[in-house]
Amino acid sequence: MDPIVFIPGLLCTETLYAPQIVAFADRPLMVADHRRHDTIAAIAEDILAQAPQRFALVGLSMGGYIAMEILRVAPERVARLALLDTSARPDAPEQGERRRVLMDLADKGRFSKVPHLLYPGLVDAGREHDEDLKAVVVEMAMETGPEAFVRQQRAIMARVDARPRLGEIGCPTLVLVGAGDTLTPPHLAQEMHEAIPASRMAVIPGCGHLSTLEAPGAVTAELTAWLGA
Repeated sequence: MDPIVFIPGLLCTETLYAPQIVAFADRPLMVADHRRHDTIAAIAEDILAQAPQRFALVGLSMGGYIAMEILRVAPERVARLALLDTSARPDAPEQGERRRVLMDLADKGRFSKVPHLLYPGLVDAGREHDEDLKAVVVEMAMETGPEAFVRQQRAIMARVDARPRLGEIGCPTLVLVGAGDTLTPPHLAQEMHEAIPASRMAVIPGCGHLSTLEAPGAVTAELTAWLGA
């Protein structure tokens, strides 16, 4: 039974995977901390230094960018891969510009506004007014803090195009996306699925970018099937 390493997304903590941590409590688990470094390569190196020798790897959004870097530098250590609500593409110019605006807010002491600005884009349109889910998102952001947020954004903005190496991924891979994910839409998941030879794709209805929290039952079921594949 392979241990599982979960990598959260931008401004997210282990709370992002709370339902899955409960579901897979019979396995050794690790939730990676990606708040200390400002490059994807350094974050991946730090995770590999702490992770079990061989593991199943789950990454959502920013966690997916890091997971693909881990596959690039240490493929022999990854038994299976799950890429949730993420993309293999580098940032587009307009994405970088939006990131800089948010980083500027953080630098000017207005970080508390950031999760509120981000929230509508993180969830399915039907959850835009879900105050309980929004409270979870804000709490994770506050726990992360402005300095780590800026480091994370720098890392994301400088990430490489992972598409050329997707064909080298040989382990069983799940590519999962919320049908209502507007940040990394289903066509980007389809692009990864088509490029990764041993992959299966799942689209979760009624769900946005934070699939593990928005549709925990459906996501956990897909991960359970993936772990048994």
